Amino acid sequence: MPDFAARRRMMVDTQVRPSDVTKLPLIQAMLRIPRERFVPDALIEAAYVGENLPLAPGRVILEARTLAKMLDALAIGPGDLVLDVAPGLGYSSAVIAQLAEAVIALEPDAEMAGEAEAALAAIDIGNVIVETGPATDGAPRHAPYDALIIQGGIERLPAALEDQLKEGGRAAALYMNGPLGTVRLGVKRQGTLRWRDAFNAAAPVLEGFGQERSFAL
Repeated sequence: MPDFAARRRMMVDTQVRPSDVTKLPLIQAMLRIPRERFVPDALIEAAYVGENLPLAPGRVILEARTLAKMLDALAIGPGDLVLDVAPGLGYSSAVIAQLAEAVIALEPDAEMAGEAEAALAAIDIGNVIVETGPATDGAPRHAPYDALIIQGGIERLPAALEDQLKEGGRAAALYMNGPLGTVRLGVKRQGTLRWRDAFNAAAPVLEGFGQERSFAL
């Protein structure tokens, strides 16, 4: 049986800490959550490698470095309600649950949502609500949110997600431009998200989050 606890420590020591992630609660959360429980069975051996893991066409589990740096930038606190968009099998939601008061995990794929619920229950995480529905619509019945994070690439942020953030709320999103991407941190001021670039990363653009293409004859 692989020593997943040792692999988890190595992931934190070689992928997370060297990436300027220093917040102790976040480091402890990533040491605590068994990533191998939240990956497809065929990828359990690869659970702790330093790259995105494929879930389905256009869907990945973000590499630990990217997720950790996004969460570090968001500075989630124990009173926060967080919307985690497209969490797949629930790993990101499990980590965020260690930092926040509660997490709404909005997963557009019903099968993945069911697997996420089961995986979260198996390790006794009780402050995550898994919702199924279009990722672009958000989860308005639980809004407004203190923080928003998207587990995949985007080219644009749907208005519904921005609207569901509180004034002063924070968002972390990976904006893709072709094969290159930049994680941006946004803060909502006077009803509008104001963004700054944080670091480079890459992931497939989620369905519904691409720029609308116009075709000219």
